[in-house]
Amino acid sequence: MHIPDGFLDTKTWLSAYAISGGSLLYSVKKVKETLNERMVPKMGVMAAFIFAAQMVNFPVAGGTSGHLIGAALAAITLGPWAATLIMSAVLIVQCFFFLDGGVTALGANILLMGIVAPWVAYGLYRIIAGGAPTKTRFLIASFVASWASTFVASLVCTVLLALSGTIPMQVGLPAMAGWHALIGIGEGIITTVVLGYLTQVKAEIVSQTESV
Repeated sequence: MHIPDGFLDTKTWLSAYAISGGSLLYSVKKVKETLNERMVPKMGVMAAFIFAAQMVNFPVAGGTSGHLIGAALAAITLGPWAATLIMSAVLIVQCFFFLDGGVTALGANILLMGIVAPWVAYGLYRIIAGGAPTKTRFLIASFVASWASTFVASLVCTVLLALSGTIPMQVGLPAMAGWHALIGIGEGIITTVVLGYLTQVKAEIVSQTESV
């Protein structure tokens, strides 16, 4: 889902930069309000894990592959504000050091995977899991939230491309929705497996994420 340079027109990528920049500044403020010594290393470890996991592609269909976004994993374990900072850090490193995603499109990529994806995941997770979920409900909520985070982000990506005149909405929407509905299943499975393991070694993770 990393958008390269040249796919967004000036008005769209500038608007995306403005939205993402404002969101990042506010996320820093919100994280500082709850930041503690234990949270800093957790954010670092999560960022490193997501960065590494994104390097591994899994086959989907028709020769297409996908990879973990990780936004849902970060949002469910550390909260959406921290997830925005984590995903943004990963995307910035990928952009400037690995040329994964364009520089002009960085604001849009942060908007998709650092803002839309974690907030969709967190919102759905909170709705489905409730206040004190059982492990089964926790895992179901995690899977649905992870799948939706990928799917909705792909729809927003299509809107950005359509606004830029890169691809007509009626062409891009069914293509992006179809493929990312499948990729989202992979995202959901990987996220749920990781969270399932974490509940074995740290059971309180099921209820540690507080409401915003």
